Amino acid sequence: MEFTKPITAVIKQRTSIRTYAKRPIESSKEALLKEFIASHQTWPFQTNMRFQLMTAHPDDVDALKGLGTYGVIRNPSGFIVGAMEPGRKNLEDFGYIMEHIILFATDLGLGTCWLGGSFRQSNFAKAIAASEHESLPAVTSIGNIAEKPSLRDTFFRFVVKPHTRLPWEQLFCSENFTKPLSQAMAGAYAVPLEMVRLAPSASNKQPWRIVKAPNHNSFHFYLQRTKGYNRSQSKFFKLADLQRTDMGIAMCHFELSAHELGLQGKWEITDPGITSLPELTEYTVSWKYEPM
Repeated sequence: MEFTKPITAVIKQRTSIRTYAKRPIESSKEALLKEFIASHQTWPFQTNMRFQLMTAHPDDVDALKGLGTYGVIRNPSGFIVGAMEPGRKNLEDFGYIMEHIILFATDLGLGTCWLGGSFRQSNFAKAIAASEHESLPAVTSIGNIAEKPSLRDTFFRFVVKPHTRLPWEQLFCSENFTKPLSQAMAGAYAVPLEMVRLAPSASNKQPWRIVKAPNHNSFHFYLQRTKGYNRSQSKFFKLADLQRTDMGIAMCHFELSAHELGLQGKWEITDPGITSLPELTEYTVSWKYEPM
C-alpha cells in the first residue's frame, strides 16, 4: 500500500512549507522516500525522466534567487530533483510524478514546497548529472516542518492565498463549456474532481478545466492559460511553462483518488473536438472510463 491514510486525506493535508526545522529527515523516512522514488518510474506519456532525493547544500540557495515568492526557503533538509528529456507532454509527466512523490512525503509527515524555475545551470543539475538534453523545470524542497511558521511565511501565504479555490462551476463542465457540472451530475467522480480543485498550482492560478463527456464517465482535461502569466514569469523569473506542469498535478490527484474509489480508467490523447473554446484554452488529455 502506497499511503497509510486515504489519498483524499493526504491531499487535504498537503500544503506548501517554506520554513523547516533545523534537523535532518529521519533515516527511516528517507529510506522509504528513496524506495518510493526508485519504484515509481512510469507516468502517463512515458517521457524519459528520472528523480532523485538530494541533501541540501549551502550553494542551493543561490539557485533559488530570482524566483519571487518561491525563493523564500529556509532550512530545508534536502530537495527532490527531476531531470526530463524533450517530449510532447514532458511537463505534464513531470508534474504528475513529482506531485505523486510529494504526496508520499506528505503521508510521511514531511513538509514540501514546489519551486518552479530553470535549474539547468544550477547545483541541482550537477547533483543529478543532467545531460545536455535534459532540463529541470522545477525542484521541491523537503524537510521536517518547523513548529511555528515565520512572519515571512505568513506574509507570503496572505499574498498567494493558497487555500482559496475557484468554485465548481468555473472549473468543471458537462458536454461543453457552456454547461456547468454539478457534484450530483458528476456522481462517483465528484470526489476525484474535488481533489483536482484542491490541487496546488503555480501562483495558485488553477488553470485546469474539465469537461465530462455526455452519457458516460469520461473526462476531457483542458488548460486555460492565465493571460500574460507565462510570458511575464518567464521574462522576470526564468520559469518553465508551469501551467502545463499544473495539468500533470491535476491528473495525479484525479487518478489516485479515482483508483482509490475503484473507478478504473486510463489516459488518452483523443481531442473530442469541442467547439467555441474559451480564450487561451487548449486541450491536454482525456480520462477514459474502463468498466471492470
